[in-house]
Amino acid sequence: MKIRAITILTVLMALLILAGCASSKGAAGLTVTKGKFTVGFDQNFPPMGFVGDDGEFTGFDLELAAETAKRLNLELELQPIAWDAKDEELSTKNIDCIWNGFTMNGREDGYTWTEPYMANTQVFVVRADSDIATLGDLAGKVVSVQVDSSAEAALEDNPELLESFGEYVTAADYNNALMDLEAGGVDAVAMDEVVANYRIQKTGAKFRILEETLQEEEYGVGFLKGNEALRDKVQEVLEEMAEDGTMKEISEKWFGKDVTIIGK
Repeated sequence: MKIRAITILTVLMALLILAGCASSKGAAGLTVTKGKFTVGFDQNFPPMGFVGDDGEFTGFDLELAAETAKRLNLELELQPIAWDAKDEELSTKNIDCIWNGFTMNGREDGYTWTEPYMANTQVFVVRADSDIATLGDLAGKVVSVQVDSSAEAALEDNPELLESFGEYVTAADYNNALMDLEAGGVDAVAMDEVVANYRIQKTGAKFRILEETLQEEEYGVGFLKGNEALRDKVQEVLEEMAEDGTMKEISEKWFGKDVTIIGK
């Protein structure tokens, strides 16, 4: 009786393990939660990912993610996250990846990355009527940046410039930072050029971008360190979209031109 009980228990445990594995496999054979592809993004980062006028999530990166999920036969789940909590979201597997204008530079060893699909520059944005024209003119000024952003990291790598500011403040997101700039609460915002250009062109905001830049960089899709299986599938789809023109089409919709760099 004892041997039989152990055998039955072993069989039951094996069945439970198999059932668990089966429930976590997507149609594409990837280890995901119930066939879903959960993308973490900052919902205040237009045009990469944000809340549209209709109240729905939209953006260039989110459209790329939607097409990727479709081609992998997975259900896309968009998960807005606090940007400074992105690592915890990944490590607890609440999301499968970070896909939202995610800068690779300086983070190469922290994540498993796709190849870069887009280039970007960190810049300073000031009010259109500001007398600030160069980086030197930022001396003594109040400068804002999004917390835990690439611009923040770039400034930390440029201590001489950082120390020249009269005051250095952080904002939860760039929407808040730009509202502070418009209201005169800060004199400049260090941020992604792609976001700054979109804000100026689409909203008519009375801002301008300084010609002197802070840092050149590239965007990629970041996965939990070691998750090469899912990364490889996503990379494969990105290359397919670049080859068949889908990526170019989505880019032209959002930017008026093809800003992607895969295969170029």
